Amino acid sequence: MFAHRGARAHAPENTIEAFQLALRLGATGLESDVWITSDGVAVLDHDGVVKTGMLKKATIPDLRRDQLPGHIPTLTELIEVCGTEYHLSLDLKGHGAGQAVIELVRDHAPDLMSRLWLCHPLLDELIALRPLDDHVKLVDSTRLERLGEGPERRAARLAEAGIDGINLRKQDWNGGLVALFHRFGRTAFSWDLQFEHHLQAAFRMGIDAVYGDFVDRMVDVFSSELGSPDH
Repeated sequence: MFAHRGARAHAPENTIEAFQLALRLGATGLESDVWITSDGVAVLDHDGVVKTGMLKKATIPDLRRDQLPGHIPTLTELIEVCGTEYHLSLDLKGHGAGQAVIELVRDHAPDLMSRLWLCHPLLDELIALRPLDDHVKLVDSTRLERLGEGPERRAARLAEAGIDGINLRKQDWNGGLVALFHRFGRTAFSWDLQFEHHLQAAFRMGIDAVYGDFVDRMVDVFSSELGSPDH
């Protein structure tokens, strides 16, 4: 159960407070987007654009860490405050984010590596990361309409390349598609699940992980459908 941008429905998104609250509410995973600043610091923010003046904006890769607003946390701060007893899903944004995250987690929180899920919409970017670490999980984050090939061929390509799974929006999934990716040993993730009936459908068709803003709803539906979550 990934808390999308932290407990986004309950606290300001992508803040340490939101991530802490998400875990207290029972989320078994945290989700965010990761950018690398101009001085090489991995930080967590969605769109990567910050205000630098009354009418001026700049992108995170063009700024130093000390030029960012104080509410934007670093990945190191997240790990220091929240520990490592959860799954962490990060959408890779900007050049070099994947390698930087892998090196940081390997050095500072190696026990998190097997529960670190790095997501990217370009399959070639993920394939380039595979040789860097055997334990990190890599996820093809896309839409069914963008595959450019049949789902079975995509599942086979993911398996051949060592890409661990695929993340599709809720309306892209059905039980047969989940079974297809499972047949190739790939995980099936689903995002934008905000309401009880969407969550119920996802769990019943065998989805491996869900992303949502309402942590309390995710936990309640998970518990009613599958029992107590296994952290």
